[in-house]
Amino acid sequence: MKIKGLLALVLMSQFTFAQQVIKLYEGKAKGSENWTWTEQTSNNNMFNTPVVYNVSEPTITAYLPPKDKANGTAVVIAPGGAFHTLSINSEGTDVAAWLNSKGIAAFVLKYRLAHCVTDDPVKETMSKMGNFKALDEENAPIVPLAMTDGLTAIKYVRTHAKDLNIDPQKIGFMGFSAGGTVTMSVVYNATDENRPNFVAPIYAYEPAVIGSTIPTAPTPIFVVVAGDDQLGMMPMSINIYKKWFDAKQAAELHIFEKGGHGFGMRKQNLPVDSWYELYGNWLKQHGFMN
Repeated sequence: MKIKGLLALVLMSQFTFAQQVIKLYEGKAKGSENWTWTEQTSNNNMFNTPVVYNVSEPTITAYLPPKDKANGTAVVIAPGGAFHTLSINSEGTDVAAWLNSKGIAAFVLKYRLAHCVTDDPVKETMSKMGNFKALDEENAPIVPLAMTDGLTAIKYVRTHAKDLNIDPQKIGFMGFSAGGTVTMSVVYNATDENRPNFVAPIYAYEPAVIGSTIPTAPTPIFVVVAGDDQLGMMPMSINIYKKWFDAKQAAELHIFEKGGHGFGMRKQNLPVDSWYELYGNWLKQHGFMN
């Protein structure tokens, strides 16, 4: 037991050492110059997992694999949370840890969020989930800011690729739920300097996505969702897949019978628990694990 504990401590310390928080903008980000609230973390909530809220200064946290194991691929990760919170572990840092284990650099994005006025952001957000129309209206000014943060993150990673030991043509973007909205908005609105080379919307919320122009440059997409998603994301994921397929872009779709919404890296003892291994196989198929 002592040996196992020591090994876990060593692995944890290596992962912690790899962290680097990078501000995406100098000074106040355009569009939120007047925001006065500051980023906070809620550890005690009904989700029983840490969530970040009130992000006003967007950042990416870099998790870099050991240089001798790095394969040059990088992924920007956008956690979800209805544009009010970020599920920072199961849809962020846990994903980064798995990507690192495969030699892939990971960058967890904290994009700008709607202002939560209580110290229980999960309860506050859940109270709004019954009326998607009203929630979409509230989030409408936030989504473009979050998209801009995603595009800026890709640009930063590509611009600093050499220093980060990354191939500038092997940079992907993945996101969960609202982070999936950010993912699709990013890929629809990107230019050559900030376009991801591949994307992975995981149970993405499509109605709030900005744009619809599929890139002409080869941009493979990997889509995952559960059939019993309580928020109805399954048809949206099918629609995203079909758009890519019809455009003759490389596309892969996985629909698990069970898993619900927000499964992320959580273990439920269901087949959906293996989604990220399928993602790894897909990355390998497209040459991103070489």
